[in-house]
Amino acid sequence: MLDLKKIVDGKHLTPGEMEILRYMVDHVEGLLEKGVRQIARETFTSPSSIMRLSKKLGYGGFVDMVYQLQPMVKGEESGRGESQALEGPLASILSLNGKKSMETFRALLKSPGKYVFLYATGFSGICAEYFSKKLLVKGHKVIYASGSDSIAILESNLEEISMFVTVTKSGETRSVIEKMAVCKEKGIPVVTFTQEMDCSASRMADITFRVRDPQKLDDRNMAFNLFFAETIMLMEYLLTSSSEKED
Repeated sequence: MLDLKKIVDGKHLTPGEMEILRYMVDHVEGLLEKGVRQIARETFTSPSSIMRLSKKLGYGGFVDMVYQLQPMVKGEESGRGESQALEGPLASILSLNGKKSMETFRALLKSPGKYVFLYATGFSGICAEYFSKKLLVKGHKVIYASGSDSIAILESNLEEISMFVTVTKSGETRSVIEKMAVCKEKGIPVVTFTQEMDCSASRMADITFRVRDPQKLDDRNMAFNLFFAETIMLMEYLLTSSSEKED
């Protein structure tokens, strides 16, 4: 079920580096205890090869790579189980998101006469479409686009957009990142709902709303995961709280 594409996409790894990564994924427990030299011996490579791999993947070194891989690979073990996930989910979500980000988002919603542009693909698109409908019934002007829509929808409306909002579970979806870059270049505030760990989307966004994703390598969304449900819960909180403040 583990899908390494989200880790290696665009990194141009050699077959040997892919073998090292696969080994590390398969033996994620105890990697730090083994150390670079023992792993090199067991993969018939060299310590320098492992260090090059860590740099290619964007990590600061071997230790950083291990710490980043562990929560991805151990998903179910390190994440919350079904019973735990249902205990105070909103409190858990809000613990990851500061009041300043929420207030800034609410202020942007009040931009007169402009549109909120929402974009997402796949399962994330379900959340974005829900958010767009929720905004519409609350009287906001909205444009919603998905992966099947032309980028011309965004480019033709750049002057009329108050902010660009996206949902990306991985934080690395290429089409999302490209559209974020377009908006950043035009000075349009960018808001993203994404995973709790550092990712491209969170680094680019002006406002990042984080939701825990215990199944970071489950690209097909086959395992138990409340990421999308909790994302919608956070959206509901943002809008309900916003309307209460206006009243």
